[in-house]
This record gives sequence, C-alpha cells and structure tokens, in this order.
Amino acid sequence: MSLAGQYLVLQLLIVLAVLVAVVAISLAQSAAAFERTEGRRALSAAEALAANPTVRELLPAAEPRAGSALPAVAESVRTVSGSSNVALAKIDRTVVASSDPGLLGLQLELGPSGVLEGRSWTGVVGGSGTQALSAHVPVLDDAGKMIGIASISRDYPSTLERLGDAVPNLLTYLGVASVLGVAGSLLLSRRVKRQTLGMEPSEITGLVENREAMLHGLKEGVVGLDPHERITVANDSARALLGLPADCVGKKLHSLPVEPALKEVLTREQPGPDRLVLVGDRLVVLNRVPIQSRGRDIGSVTTLRDRTELSSLEQELGATRTATDTLRAQAHEFANQLHVISGLIQIGEYDSVVQFVNGATLDRTRLNDEVTSRIQDPALAALLIAKSSLATERGVTLQLDPASGLARVDDELSRDLTTVIGNLVDNAFDAVTGLPETTVSVLVEDTADGVTLTVRDTGPGVPGTDIGEIFRQGFTTKAPGPGGSRGFGLALSRVVCRRSGGDLTVANDNGAVFTAHLNRAHPRGTQP
Repeated sequence: MSLAGQYLVLQLLIVLAVLVAVVAISLAQSAAAFERTEGRRALSAAEALAANPTVRELLPAAEPRAGSALPAVAESVRTVSGSSNVALAKIDRTVVASSDPGLLGLQLELGPSGVLEGRSWTGVVGGSGTQALSAHVPVLDDAGKMIGIASISRDYPSTLERLGDAVPNLLTYLGVASVLGVAGSLLLSRRVKRQTLGMEPSEITGLVENREAMLHGLKEGVVGLDPHERITVANDSARALLGLPADCVGKKLHSLPVEPALKEVLTREQPGPDRLVLVGDRLVVLNRVPIQSRGRDIGSVTTLRDRTELSSLEQELGATRTATDTLRAQAHEFANQLHVISGLIQIGEYDSVVQFVNGATLDRTRLNDEVTSRIQDPALAALLIAKSSLATERGVTLQLDPASGLARVDDELSRDLTTVIGNLVDNAFDAVTGLPETTVSVLVEDTADGVTLTVRDTGPGVPGTDIGEIFRQGFTTKAPGPGGSRGFGLALSRVVCRRSGGDLTVANDNGAVFTAHLNRAHPRGTQP
C-alpha cells in the first residue's frame, strides 16, 4: 500500500474510533437527558396522584379489582401526564389499582426506591421484563401518616431507539470527519513524500538497509559530519582507524579523543585529494567532500584508507632506489677508475697501474672495515655504507663516530633502526647540501636496554620557533610534495621510537642534533 493509502486508512480508523466515542457519549447524554426531563414529569404526576382526595380517602380500604373510583383516577392522571404505567399500592406494597391488570394483587416492584421511608424517589426499575423510569411518592392521610404508594412509570427507550434519534447528527459528523480525514491524509502524504524525496516507506527501509550493509561492509572508513561537527555516520573501519568509541554517532567531534591534526582535516576544506594524516602509528589517507542539498550545506563525508602497508612498500622501494643510486654512483666511480687504469696501461705505466689499484682497493676496504668493525648488525652496516657512497655523490662528508658500537640485534629492532637512521641521515643531507661545511656525523651506542642513535650535522640547525613543531605530521621546511607527502619522516621516526618505549628529540649545537633511543624487546640478561 502506498504512503497516501496508509495515511487514508489510518485517518479513517481514527474517524471510526471518534465516531464510536461520539455514539457512546450521545447515548449516555440522551439517557441522562431522558432521566432528568421525564423523571421530573413522572414525579410531578405521581405527586398529583398521591395528593388526590379520592385516593387518600379510598386507598386504605381498597382491594384489588374492587371498586372503580381509584382505577379511574389513576388512569386519568396517566392519560393527562402521558405516562406509560400508573399504580396505586397499599402500605404493604399490594397493588390495588394499575393500568396493567397483570400487576393487580402483586407486590409493587420498588427496586432501590426509598419511598417506604416516606420520601419521594425517581429512578430506573425493572418492570415487565423491561426497564422503566419510575417515580414513587408516599400517599399520606390527613394526619400525615403514610397509607400507600403512588407510582408513575415511563418506558425507558431502548438503545436502538436512542441511536435512531441520534443518527441524523451522527451521519453529519461522519461525513464532515470523513472529508476532513481524506483531505488531511492526502495533504500529509504529499508533504511527507516531498520530505522523503518521493520514496515510499518500503523504499526508505530498503535504502537504509542497503546503506547499513554497504557502510559496514566497506574496508575503507567513512565518517559523516553535520554542519555542527556532530558525527552522523561512522562505519566499523572508521572507528577502528581513528580509535572512535562505538557510541560516537550523535556526539560532537570536540568531545571525542581526536588529535587536533585529524580534527582539522575532518572539518576544514581539503585543497587536494589524498590528504595524509598520521593516526597513532598508522598512516591514513583522507578525502573530505562537502555535501549540499538544495543549495544548503548539510555537512561533509570523509573517506579513510589505511596506507601503512603501502607506506612500508614505498619505504622498501625507497631503500631499493637508494641502493640503485648508490650502485650507480659506485659504477660511475669504478668507470672513472677503469678509465684511469686503461690510460696508464696504454702509456706503459705498469707500476703506476699496480699502485693505483692497490690504493683504490685499500680505500674501499678501509670504509667497509671501519663500518663493519663497529656495527655488527648487517642491515644497519649496509645502510651506512650505502649512505657513504650517496654522501660522496652529493658532496657531503658522512662520518661514523669512533665511539660507535652495536652488536647484532633482532630483526624487528634492526628494521626500526634502519628506518630511523635512514630518515635522520637523509634530513641531515638535505640540511647541509650546498653549504661550505658539509659534514654529517652518526653515533650508534649499544646500551643494556636498547640502542641510542645520534645524528649531528653542520647545517643552520632548527629554528627555535620550529623545535616544538618539527615532529608534527605534515610539518616541513621543504617545498610541499605531491598530495601533501612531505613532513612525515620525522613524525614516523618518533612513532617508531615511542612504539618501542623510547623517544626522539632534537637540539641545536652548531647544527641540528637528533637523538633517538629505541628499547629492546628483551633487555640483555633476560630470556624472551
């Protein structure tokens, strides 16, 4: 059934219920009016009968079916008053005169009447199988003594009779209520359909069910906000990525444990697609789209994708590119050395060839021995050797502090060390490139509970106004990268350090000094 049909049926049911109530009220009112009006008339007639001199004189000695004076007087009063029944009874309730011959000699039915106590009474009593409105009045002699009872009755109208009297008005009420109900249901259905974009209730239900299934089935997170920054939609993936509580829907964003950087992305206009935000130790890509309806701003929808795994792949790809650049630099260096050797052979300087080859081999061996003798972790040693070649290519001097020393560590700590020191060394290279003094120093200290890394450069250092912001995600002093991809190296490095229970700090000492401490999963001397 359509929405208009449902409203019409509902309105008709309401009209029917109102009509039934009106009928019940009308019947009750008609009964009350009958008892009030006809009761007064019956009581007046009964009082007139009880006060009749003939009745007062003959009633004490009267007998049923004996004499005609009392029946004549009683019938005269009934005819004049328009009553249904009349009866005269002695003090013992024996009927001696009645318009109904069947009651002669019987006990007068009084019901709850109090006439035997000498008081007039009006009410409903049963009579001849039907209800009757009766008025009972005591008959008194000249001395004021009660000598009998005068009763006047009017037949009580049946329910059908009272309903028949009310039918014309009820039909009028029904017609007016039906017209108003139908018109109201049509207008209401039109208004509701306009507000629901013309959809029927079944279509709205299906749309809501499909929406819920789609939202909670998406791997990507979806967050909807209204113009007052109140969360209207948050699927399971969004709550998991952002750490939102299960009852976040309906709450304002500022009342939830959301980081300021994330709050800014969720509420501000986004200049471009794929905005990167660091949430905890996960890198999340957000795309915010404002939503408008009929020219009115109704909020925004933000989609979220976990880019942590993709970022890890990008870091691995970056490491591969670094290795490729290093190999290319080494190939370029080896090609120059081969050209020198070829030229020396061509001019016959064989002793010089031997001396040149020994010198080149000695330099390479000295670099490898210097790193591997202090750094026994293969991954970190390989990274430092590769960075040395890259430093030479960029005109930067990379020094490994003689006080450095590191034993072999587990795979997880090794990966974290290469991530942190790779980011710090690359930032140091960027800071000193193009300066007169281009030196980057690396100190690796092996402690009982972890590893401390210190990267020092001879650059201009970190401005005092930026020290508190340098580890904030998205902060960078370089030119913005595509999609806001810069400003995450130091933020990720600090996350890696803090994830292990350590930290990453910065200070200025004739250049920037970054100190990172990473804790071991199992300190020395303890068993895993």
